[in-house]
Amino acid sequence: MKTALIFGVSGQDGAYLSRFLLDNNYTVHGTSRDAARARGIHDRVIMHTLSTTDADAMRRLVAHVRPDEIYNLCGLSSVALSFTDPATAWSSIAEAHSLLLEIVRSVAPTARVYQSASSECFGDTPIGSASDEQTPFAPRSPYAEAKAAAYRATIEARDTHGIYACSGIVFNHESPLRGPAFVTKKIISGAAAIACGRAAEKLHLGDLSACRDWGYAAEYVEAMWSMLQQRDPDDYVIATGESHSVEELAAAAFAEFDLDYREHIVIDRSLMRPAELHYTRGDATRARNILGWEARTKFNALVRLLAEATVRETPAGAGIAARPLRD
Repeated sequence: MKTALIFGVSGQDGAYLSRFLLDNNYTVHGTSRDAARARGIHDRVIMHTLSTTDADAMRRLVAHVRPDEIYNLCGLSSVALSFTDPATAWSSIAEAHSLLLEIVRSVAPTARVYQSASSECFGDTPIGSASDEQTPFAPRSPYAEAKAAAYRATIEARDTHGIYACSGIVFNHESPLRGPAFVTKKIISGAAAIACGRAAEKLHLGDLSACRDWGYAAEYVEAMWSMLQQRDPDDYVIATGESHSVEELAAAAFAEFDLDYREHIVIDRSLMRPAELHYTRGDATRARNILGWEARTKFNALVRLLAEATVRETPAGAGIAARPLRD
């Protein structure tokens, strides 16, 4: 039985990854800033309260757990918030990962390490193009700068110290566990609330023309695991290979509730990023060829999955159950 340690287990990816690992007979340890309040985590995960800025606590934990695999999923997850708090973005992503790699080198040199990089590292890419492992980084936010630094630290640890360390350059991936600040959750929850009369008839959004490569988080964690099962460590783009605009997302989400998004969306320029990425799309050919992984849930199926989950989560009597989703 292998042992895995997940830093940042209480987030969306941590919840799905811990479930996947438990189903594959791992012993799973997970960290959260407040383990007692962590949500969405399987009760068989051994939880630890930890701040990744506490080097001594991190060292003690790694030495105690002696993990076969370490998954670093922690850090500020909001690009928008990174513009208002760049210091936290840097310390929680770049500095925390560099610290973890140094601890692994000295305490658990045989452990295999995964860290989540981000499609944001590529910056704004030409419409119609797809980013792969050879595409240069051009970050346009403090979040992306920190993720790019963590990516480079991973390569250095691998090349200089022989640590088995991998980065997944992960494009947008969503699930019912997403927080309300993310645009997918905001749009689908907003459409559901409007459909059953629980919210105002208008939903405020930023740039509708921005395009993203959206996939399903439960599938993306399988790729994270697969990276650590290979003979040699390397980095991989994880994506669906499709790009859709926020406007397409709004149209599909509102249609699931028999609504026309054009009657309910208001463009709010205060919600636009200081440096918006207009187009992202990933090329996961290498992941398919080497890991045997590819996205199974594409855009329309993802929107349907999220809408159906929203219906199930709506309190009884709210009215939404009476509005069937479109066929």
